[in-house]
Amino acid sequence: MNRTEMIESLRQMPGFWDIVIIGGGATGLGVAVESASRGYRTLLLEQHDFAKGTSSRSTKLIHG
Repeated sequence: MNRTEMIESLRQMPGFWDIVIIGGGATGLGVAVESASRGYRTLLLEQHDFAKGTSSRSTKLIHG
C-alpha cells in the first residue's frame, strides 16, 4: 500500500483514535507498539520513512 492509498484508507475509517503519535522514531514506534498491544486504537504519523529523522542521526540504536 502506498502513501496515497494509506491516507485514503485512514479518511474512510469510522470512529476515533485512542492515541495519536506524531513521529515514527525509536520512541514513537515503541509507544505505538505498546499501545496497540494493549488494545488501544493507535495512529502513528510520520513525515518520512520510519526512524529516518533524529533517530537515524543520534545513537544509531533502537531502544525498546
